Amino acid sequence: MKKFDVSFKTLLDVQKFVNIVNRYSFDIDLTTGRYVVDAKSIMGIFSLDLSKPIALEIHSDDCGALEEELKEFKA
Repeated sequence: MKKFDVSFKTLLDVQKFVNIVNRYSFDIDLTTGRYVVDAKSIMGIFSLDLSKPIALEIHSDDCGALEEELKEFKA
């Protein structure tokens, strides 16, 4: 499992993020406080407070390609 914080500046950032993570078969979660949502769900992401960094949890050890694609979102 890999963890790091992500942040989104615009709604288009969220859309791009969801398009990227949906290409991968393993589970990916976003966590803020006591809330955990599926990172592949655009509606779930919009239920979070996007003004602060959000913890991303990738449930795979083979996630180097995904991590490289998400580097623009790292907080």
